[in-house]
Amino acid sequence: MNLEERVLQLRTRLGEICDVSATVSMLHWDQQTYMPPKAGEGRGKQIATLSALRHRLFTSSEMTHLLESFRDDLENLPDDSRPLVEVTLYDFDRDAKLPEDFVQELAQSESNAFEAWVQAHERSEYSIFQPHLEKLVDLQKRKTDYLGFEGESYNALLEGYERGMTTERVSAVFQEIGHAQSELVQAISETEPPSYHWLAQVWKQQNQWDFGMKVLSDIGYNFSSGRQDLSAHPFTTTFGPQDVRVTTRVHEDDLFSALMSTLHEGGHALYEQGFEEADERTFLAEAASLGIHESQSRMWENMIGRSLPFWEHYLLYFRQSFPGQLDSVDAIDVYKAINRVERSLIRVEADECTYNLHVILRFELEREMLSGNLKPRDLPEAWNAKIEKYLGIPVPDDANGCLQDVHWSSASFGYFPTYALGNLYAAQLFEKILEEIPDFWSHIESGDFKPLLSWLRDRVHRHGRRLTTPEIIQQATGSELESQPYINYLKNKYEPLYGISENPSIATLSPSEGVGISTRGSN
Repeated sequence: MNLEERVLQLRTRLGEICDVSATVSMLHWDQQTYMPPKAGEGRGKQIATLSALRHRLFTSSEMTHLLESFRDDLENLPDDSRPLVEVTLYDFDRDAKLPEDFVQELAQSESNAFEAWVQAHERSEYSIFQPHLEKLVDLQKRKTDYLGFEGESYNALLEGYERGMTTERVSAVFQEIGHAQSELVQAISETEPPSYHWLAQVWKQQNQWDFGMKVLSDIGYNFSSGRQDLSAHPFTTTFGPQDVRVTTRVHEDDLFSALMSTLHEGGHALYEQGFEEADERTFLAEAASLGIHESQSRMWENMIGRSLPFWEHYLLYFRQSFPGQLDSVDAIDVYKAINRVERSLIRVEADECTYNLHVILRFELEREMLSGNLKPRDLPEAWNAKIEKYLGIPVPDDANGCLQDVHWSSASFGYFPTYALGNLYAAQLFEKILEEIPDFWSHIESGDFKPLLSWLRDRVHRHGRRLTTPEIIQQATGSELESQPYINYLKNKYEPLYGISENPSIATLSPSEGVGISTRGSN
């Protein structure tokens, strides 16, 4: 076969593999939304079978022979085909190191662990989940041995989520932002907190749902290619660019939880809906990394959804959604409330100033478990100690402690750092957005999100995995990953909000003066 015929055959085989992956994703989505409780054991077997089938298809002798035939022809490939072959070879070289029986065992163990995590979380009984976590930690250690690594073994797992990133680099960046954020949180804690008495009401679930659905549609989420549902832990899942689904959760005693989850997952979904049509059913129609994926969700949730111009636009709709409950509240009241800084236990509910501290402690804990310095049986005690260290608050039970996240039940070791990296990427991209769209905040205040979405489609979304995350950041911003833009963002937003700087009061700032983020440095 000539080169063109081999590329066509590769696309055909990748289409089959992607179809199996999409089916596995569908089973996971159903497991977390509508699956009946007793179906868990059978679902685990289904997922394990299909995961093994996907691995078998990808590492088959035919696929191996086809991919090996490209290694000496990379320079001869046309520009539109070379990224496809290079990305597939990269994934193949990692996947081929994992034995099929290991892949099947891991998938079955993850499914079993998820069901155990649900029960343990509901009952706040870590002992239910502990043996499953012990099993998964052992499997992750085996996985790092199969994959190989330089430096510490955690690098092998981090590479699967954030290609090219190292544990050493993450540690250095986390030191920088951890120090800056701890100082900011301490300064804020010494101020007199504003009154949020109006939040102490019952906010009907349906009203919250309807408002969130409107916002999700307004920002550009295509409901003809997706849907929103309820789940215990909000997530986004993709079966292809034309079927990208999100979930949220609603608490009637928390006015903003559902909306922020909807915006967050909506940001993820907009990214997935923005991949090139030509890349569908290939590995190119995927995020370059989970960090760049998270940058999209954090940008929509925090830099847009928690901005004053956003609430200047939505205040009327907000009042109409909750008749009689918000009549005395103005946009600045909402802005202050939605940006309140409080040391809290739950990562997904954490404010911007403390969020990364939640990520850093998880990063440290899973590194310790993987190295063997921390036994899973001792996780609750270690977790509580780190919460005390970073946030200075007691942990009342395991549901609000080490059982709050679903990630370890799916063996997602190496995943957590990408949340904080996403914040850094988002701030860096947003500086450039404000530079290139001078009237940006006027668009947001009028409810026009198209300029932002268009910029992101062009600079981030359409590339999929045709570019790596470092390449996307470099091309979009002109520099490599930096921590200072995010530190500047937090200082420029929260210091005036809490009156801990010489900057003017937030109440006197108009959108054009930089409410939400400043591109200037902060001393």
